[in-house]
Amino acid sequence: MTENDYPHVALFTQATGIHPSTGRLLTVDAVTFDAAGRVGEEFHAVLNPGTDPGPAHTHGLTPHDFAQAPRFSRYLRTLDKLIDGRVLVTHDSPATWGFVVSEARRAMNAAARANRSRRGRGNKRRQRVGHVPKPDAIVDLLATARRQGHVPVDTRINAVANLVGVASTPPAASRERVGESESEFSRGQTLKLVAMYLELEPRGVAQFTPEDLAPDQFGLQRSSLRVDAEKAPAIGSNPGLLGKGGLLRGMEFVVSDDVAVDPDQLIDAGVRAGLNYREKLTRETSVAVSDALLRGAELRGKAMHAHRKNIPVVSGEEFARLVGQMESAE
Repeated sequence: MTENDYPHVALFTQATGIHPSTGRLLTVDAVTFDAAGRVGEEFHAVLNPGTDPGPAHTHGLTPHDFAQAPRFSRYLRTLDKLIDGRVLVTHDSPATWGFVVSEARRAMNAAARANRSRRGRGNKRRQRVGHVPKPDAIVDLLATARRQGHVPVDTRINAVANLVGVASTPPAASRERVGESESEFSRGQTLKLVAMYLELEPRGVAQFTPEDLAPDQFGLQRSSLRVDAEKAPAIGSNPGLLGKGGLLRGMEFVVSDDVAVDPDQLIDAGVRAGLNYREKLTRETSVAVSDALLRGAELRGKAMHAHRKNIPVVSGEEFARLVGQMESAE
């Protein structure tokens, strides 16, 4: 069985939080599959996070389950064999891939420290825990759904699956979920990712290469362009809110993930025109970019907070048009 037989691998994870820089993985579930959805290799693991795993209702496990479980480093080489050379399919790649990269680097650094300590005692045996996995590409199904015109109000897997045409039970707690083991739940979510990929792929998926990604301040793996834009120093002084005069050099903008246009295209165009990109909406924000109002969807996240603060909200297409009216920054 080779990567060519089952060129895709779907990965579902659960963690102690939403930020890879501060959270730890709790469970990992994966299956390899082919273009027809046939499953090849399967993998499931419960991990000892070395910290408080959080309330049981969020992951379905007990403190004893985690105490008896190995650390992530035990499984890194296995995950390398599963993921290397395949297309990695995730629901939310910044978080999922961010946790995998953070855990892999943490394991590698711990092994390096242990190896340095052994050398000092004359012990030549070295720990080899593996490497950061090397997928050919990473697919983000949540971003794909948005690019194909959906505006998810609930971004959990089952809710998005229903939105894109893959029948699923409601994501809210149910009697069935209470009686379901963690391994059954996780495998069901992984197979749901496979079904969503097969449904969405014919119309094109949001796909990234690992080399083009970098960790942001929270450890989320985003495009290097986006991370660099956030870190860049401000260009000029901020003239304030977007008004009838259009976008002006020095204005700050944020982009919601609900835009159908590739957010990186909007961020790149805005920065090139002399605007300042920021990940978080603040009182200094001049305009927020979101497709929620355009599509009559409920305002959430950045768009909701912008609306409450009376900060203008424009669609991705409108923002691109306004940027096109500006003179390019030197």
